[in-house]
Amino acid sequence: MKVLIVDDNQPVRLLLREYLPPSVDEVFECGDGGKAIALYRKHLPEWVLMDWEMPEMDGITATRAIIAEFPQANICMVSAFDEADIRTAALSAGACDFVLKDNLAALEAILVTNLEQ
Repeated sequence: MKVLIVDDNQPVRLLLREYLPPSVDEVFECGDGGKAIALYRKHLPEWVLMDWEMPEMDGITATRAIIAEFPQANICMVSAFDEADIRTAALSAGACDFVLKDNLAALEAILVTNLEQ
């Protein structure tokens, strides 16, 4: 499985790697939504773990752009903020799921379960 990690904080990207399931054999990463779109086009990962707040292009905008071009894309929004409006915006943009950064243990089940469906 290929996964693209998008977060402007490198320590968070490293932390996310630790929570990936064993079936992940390729990981790509970047720090903003614009680069995420380009990396998605290039590598076509099975999953994108997308931060919502980044300085160049935010995760909601990047999610919309990826889904517009690749409707089958699996994007999980990863956020430190548990706010209903962020969840709603992420899901409306096309994200499949939403995970809080303080509950990253949920990632493995989300990534594996959603691909099996």
